[in-house]
Amino acid sequence: MNFNDFEYKRPELEALKEEFKKLLTQFSNAENEQQAKDAFSKIAQLRSEFMSMYSIAHIRHTVDTKDQFYEKEQTYFDTNMPSYQDLVTQFYHALLQTPFRKSIESQWGGQLFVIAELSLKVFDSKVLEDLKLENKLSSDYVKIKAAAEIEFRGDKYNLSGFVPLETDNDRETRKAAAKAKWDFYNEQSEKVEKIFDDLVKTRHRIAKALGYNNFVELGYNRMLRSDYNAKDVAYYREQILEHIVPLATNLFERQAKRLGLDELKIYDENYSFSSGNPKPKGDPDWIIARAKKMYESLSKETGQFFNFMLDNNLMDLVNKEGKATGGYCTYVSKHKSPYIFSNFNGTSGDIDVLTHEAGHAFQVFSSKEIGLSEYNWPTYEAAEIHSMSMEFFTWPWMDLFFEKDVEKYKFAHLSGAIKFLPYGVAVDEFQHFVYENPDCGIEARNDAWKKIEQKYLPHRDNDGIDFLEEGGLWQRQNHIFASPFYYIDYTLAQICAFQFWKKDREDHASAWSDYVQLCKEGGSKSFLSLVSAANLDSPFAPGTVAKVSAPIKDYLESVDDSSF
Repeated sequence: MNFNDFEYKRPELEALKEEFKKLLTQFSNAENEQQAKDAFSKIAQLRSEFMSMYSIAHIRHTVDTKDQFYEKEQTYFDTNMPSYQDLVTQFYHALLQTPFRKSIESQWGGQLFVIAELSLKVFDSKVLEDLKLENKLSSDYVKIKAAAEIEFRGDKYNLSGFVPLETDNDRETRKAAAKAKWDFYNEQSEKVEKIFDDLVKTRHRIAKALGYNNFVELGYNRMLRSDYNAKDVAYYREQILEHIVPLATNLFERQAKRLGLDELKIYDENYSFSSGNPKPKGDPDWIIARAKKMYESLSKETGQFFNFMLDNNLMDLVNKEGKATGGYCTYVSKHKSPYIFSNFNGTSGDIDVLTHEAGHAFQVFSSKEIGLSEYNWPTYEAAEIHSMSMEFFTWPWMDLFFEKDVEKYKFAHLSGAIKFLPYGVAVDEFQHFVYENPDCGIEARNDAWKKIEQKYLPHRDNDGIDFLEEGGLWQRQNHIFASPFYYIDYTLAQICAFQFWKKDREDHASAWSDYVQLCKEGGSKSFLSLVSAANLDSPFAPGTVAKVSAPIKDYLESVDDSSF
């Protein structure tokens, strides 16, 4: 069914509660395994219906944030999602108490019960109002960014449409564009800082009400992190500092040399080559036609998947007025349909976001027959393995998009992945500071960001831009507001994806087999169990970061980037 034909009907919460509780009673009072499984199945179907309506409303709202109908529907879900979560929590209570656990576990595996146990630690009806407030505050931040209108040299741009100006060949244009963008953030900073201060206080209040010392452990439990903790992450950040920061710093130095600059400024960081950054050689329709050819060539599975996405209008890829920023993949379980959202803007990022989100979509397409909402997706850090690895598995077809600039693109893509890692762990360390010190003010938070930025990004020169010099850059990062502690996940997954990059170069068949198996597992295992199932090394294991970075360093050093 075409996405445009997906019926949307707002779930009536009271009717949902009545039906849910009736089925929950049947599940709890089941006299045998079959009765328990029948009630379990009906509850799963009811949840799928509710979440499908949420996904459809969310997609249509983000595609056009000016659509008043779907703005109201988004607000409805922001307000009522905690009440729905309360119902799921009641289900998890019953699940953990059922005398038929062994039978259910034999069918679905133990991860379902791990998820249930962690979920009970992050929700209680007494925090319902604060959860609603948290959702509202996150949406308020999204609206500020979606409504951006940046005036620049006689034209107006939203944040997504502004990106090409930031990588313009003319340095003065990049500098002026940077000033215009950061002026926008500076103008909004009072509102944004108030939203974030309220978010931190609200999250801390929720954590205390649930029995935690602060939001950190609650944040980890929300992310369903069952096999590692903040101490493991801190050790991992130190490995990035030791092995990746010097490599990234060297890459920035090479970049400055390529560009003929004595000093690389922040507005130069995303401009990699004096001959211009590699760009796709055609418009969005041209890109999609070549992506179809690529995925049909990569494997039978990816060919079927991508044609399903095309035939059913399951992608909205091009930037336009009123569209939310960023890119994402979501899933409409009722129709077993992934959906890809992005903002093409004529840069190489169009290809990155397409292959990245296609990795997510391919995973959920591959595991859709599992039929359990908890297993649609794995935890976030595991989910990002699929997306980041897909970026590398598609390397052999990058000439379709970049033609003579393909080697330039590969160098930029791989070096960009390395240069991202220090920023990724900086965002994580900043969030630990924030939630370990919930009463500190905005100035202290900005000071903390400045110190963390200097630690992991020692090359950075903000060129005197006041907003950045004062430590405001973190305010641009959606995840800090909407998904606390969801950022280290990208870096953990990147370390895993680098392993697929290496394996694919050595033995494509074996690497691809491991990847497809990983996708089919969906969310049926924890992060480290999925890493093991894909025959990858844990990012937390001593030596992994060093081991992974060595062949990448060799590859990058073998490239004569001055020729680009």
